[in-house]
Amino acid sequence: MSPILLHNTMRITGDLDAYRAAVADAVSFVEREGPQLMVEVFIDEANRLAHSFQLYQDSEAILAHWKLSDPYIQEVMKHCEIDELVVYGEPSAEVLEGIGDVRVVPQFTGFVR
Repeated sequence: MSPILLHNTMRITGDLDAYRAAVADAVSFVEREGPQLMVEVFIDEANRLAHSFQLYQDSEAILAHWKLSDPYIQEVMKHCEIDELVVYGEPSAEVLEGIGDVRVVPQFTGFVR
């Protein structure tokens, strides 16, 4: 299977500091325990938008992340709403069902070191 990259754009609706704290806790947890190969979060304070990029080995890693990290995800979502989620790659039907209406961009070529 090819890797799957998620780009989640979140509109920050609550307190920015509370959002930052929740995201920092979540990223710290998945760095220690999660299956992601990479996680990067960028915050555009002026527009109250955050961009999260998460790279997974495959769909099974995404499913494992959801089970493992749900409490952290719920805490982050108290302070934001999803503006757009784009999935780059070819996720399984189970992942697509769990995500819902999302834009999927199939992989053409590339590599991960």
